[in-house]
Amino acid sequence: MSKHSTKGGRSVRFAAPKVHLDEAGPALTSQGGLVPVIQFLSHLGFSALFRQQVSHERSANAVYSLVDGALLVMIGLIGGARSLSQCVALWSDQVLQRLAGWPRVPDETTLGRLFKEVRDRHVSELETLNHVLRQRVWARAARTGRSRIGVLTQKWIDADSTVKTVYGRQEGAAKGYNPHKRGALSYHPLLAFCTATKEIVQAWLRTGSAYTSNGIVAFMAQVCAQFPAHQRLVLRADSGFFDGALLEWLDQRGHGYLIKVKLRNLEVLLAQQHWTPIRRQPGWEQCEFTHQAHGWSCPRFFLAVRCPSAAAPCSPQTELLPVARYEAFCYVTSEPLSPWPAHRTYGQRATSETWIEEAKHQMGLAHLKTDHFLANAALLQCAVLAYNTLRWMALLSGNTELQRWEPQSIRLHLIRVAGKLLTGANQLRLKLAQPPLARQVWQDWLALSQPA
Repeated sequence: MSKHSTKGGRSVRFAAPKVHLDEAGPALTSQGGLVPVIQFLSHLGFSALFRQQVSHERSANAVYSLVDGALLVMIGLIGGARSLSQCVALWSDQVLQRLAGWPRVPDETTLGRLFKEVRDRHVSELETLNHVLRQRVWARAARTGRSRIGVLTQKWIDADSTVKTVYGRQEGAAKGYNPHKRGALSYHPLLAFCTATKEIVQAWLRTGSAYTSNGIVAFMAQVCAQFPAHQRLVLRADSGFFDGALLEWLDQRGHGYLIKVKLRNLEVLLAQQHWTPIRRQPGWEQCEFTHQAHGWSCPRFFLAVRCPSAAAPCSPQTELLPVARYEAFCYVTSEPLSPWPAHRTYGQRATSETWIEEAKHQMGLAHLKTDHFLANAALLQCAVLAYNTLRWMALLSGNTELQRWEPQSIRLHLIRVAGKLLTGANQLRLKLAQPPLARQVWQDWLALSQPA
């Protein structure tokens, strides 16, 4: 072997050896890390629960059922697919087909036609399926000592909406608020996250012209109905959800809230309050007060903090008579918080915006689309289930490092792993290449393929 280059008399790199290329055959896979996901869902009883919860039925001569389509899409999204055709392409891996028990998989047209059979009740049943699976995972986490989230009497829920631009002629797409492509058609999904576990507890697909808080009361009613009556939920949301009907509904049912305030006369209202300095926060001031907005049945508790504005507009009048200008943050809440802790607690909801971006850009949330709105709503639920599957696996692994990873990191280090299928003694074995990094995470990932 001849030296390719030298540095200071030492070898830096050798010439590449001659390599003979040959076909490997059907016994190899580049997605070996998907097998623990498939087995995890199997041990979780996904298919049986799906058939119990979702009443979709097909004719007797139909080859594929809706649960088949949902599994194909979920595993495809976890593997990195961004369209139905890419889901089918991923499943063309013969090792995956054999280990998952698929003699063959449907083509893109068949898969799309399957989801176009979905009706309103099926979408609602898919939402319920997400809750049922979550309850099963939380119960297992409590039983194994991995997490006590299921038995906590109070849980924080982050609600938010997001815009998904669409191209083409998708049913239900409309023009609305779209900061990415002004004037473009879009959908406007509404999401709720469990703050402690990062999982999506509820998701609705809405038309792009829907206002942020449209349907929020019914949305939260569906969320709260899936939790035990003794558990209290605290909703954290931005000013788009500052809605009197929502606050009234939460108050009547004993749930809590921390929501940023949006009022026309907010500046005047804050100017009337008594402000005091905040200890150990130079320049910051705080106030507390009650206020009954128009249409409310009772006054509610408001908290506010402010700091001097760094970009105060100047005019001849303000130069002669300087007027202090502030940047203020105001919240309505039911919780026993003082202004600064409330401001800090609200600031933590920024992480939920990160989770939304992960779900959209890394897990295809609202990205898989057909020309039927209900089919797209069902595909959104499949994306939610795919995203949550990774969150559930991380939770049950007990590995804190895995729980911090984004879906793309999981895909890079744990999913795209080479493997070779071995047969013998009427058994199937998949021999996987051990990733060079995060070996403990890898071992905990493999352990999730075993029954609980």
